[in-house]
Amino acid sequence: MKIKSQANTLLNFPNHRPRRMRRDDWSRRLMQENVVSVNDLIYPVFLLEGKGKSEAVASMPGVNRLSLDLLLPVAQECVDLGIPVLALFPVIDASLKTPDGKEAFNPNGLIPNAVRELKKHFPNLGIMTDVALDPYTSHGQDGVLDEQGRILNDETTAILVKQAIAQAQAGVDIVAPSDMMDGRIGKIREALEGQNLIHTRIMAYSAKYASAFYGPFRDAVGSAKNLGKADKKTYQMDCANGDEALREVALDISEGADMVMVKPGMPYLDIVRRVREAFDYPTYAYQVSGEYAMLKAAAQNGWLDHDAVMMESLLAFKRAGADGVLTYFALEAARLIKANSK
Repeated sequence: MKIKSQANTLLNFPNHRPRRMRRDDWSRRLMQENVVSVNDLIYPVFLLEGKGKSEAVASMPGVNRLSLDLLLPVAQECVDLGIPVLALFPVIDASLKTPDGKEAFNPNGLIPNAVRELKKHFPNLGIMTDVALDPYTSHGQDGVLDEQGRILNDETTAILVKQAIAQAQAGVDIVAPSDMMDGRIGKIREALEGQNLIHTRIMAYSAKYASAFYGPFRDAVGSAKNLGKADKKTYQMDCANGDEALREVALDISEGADMVMVKPGMPYLDIVRRVREAFDYPTYAYQVSGEYAMLKAAAQNGWLDHDAVMMESLLAFKRAGADGVLTYFALEAARLIKANSK
């Protein structure tokens, strides 16, 4: 079989034997196209109110909801390992949840207080916060509902702006709108500029799909029970669509996003590649809870080599064109990378 290389040269056997460069470890390393480093990792964590609290997430082996005092040592390990960013997701008491999710913009709420404390102890660790209402709403949706139970776009965006400003004023480095409301990136950017919060970055969940892979995450933040049998298909993307993702990314870039994200990760590597090629813009992927849970469960059953599949899955994101990955494997991967570098 003859193919054309990038140099438009016809390759044929035996003049070209690809296995020659695979023969030895040194030659495989010499031609390796992609590598995973600690600089590629963002570590998502679940934050609880209170002190001395640690709750295991049953559907995510090895992941715990932590109160801030127990999160501080985790942040220290991120610093020690060189992980650039810690991403915070709140788990609030049910008594604070309301139909409009107003606790999301409480300047003395769980997330703003945690941001202030983390930046005080770890000024050089990037802190990222989720901008979305589902952890705060009594119905588990990412926005305000009308009388028919539909999400109101502009009314929701107004609350998201307040949430982002509260987080930015607390000192967060990256706000990450994950709600998929139309136009929210532009409104948040305009508000940040208006408050002279010009250094706050926006990582937009630009191509976030209405995926079945989010189940364990919703267990972790406590929104699964409130959401019940409802879905999020009127605002999150149809899993069948690819071209639409490019339009969503283009909108978010035009509205002021500093970085864009594809979510979920591995089932949507084709979207990561298309976004990277279309825009050549800082592009990230979220290896979501369901992806993590599948690999963990298979490894625990002895069906897969844990460390090998963990690193192979992360490498797939880099090969697809991602600049970095939000992954619950971040600490384990960083430890392994550090151990192998000695």
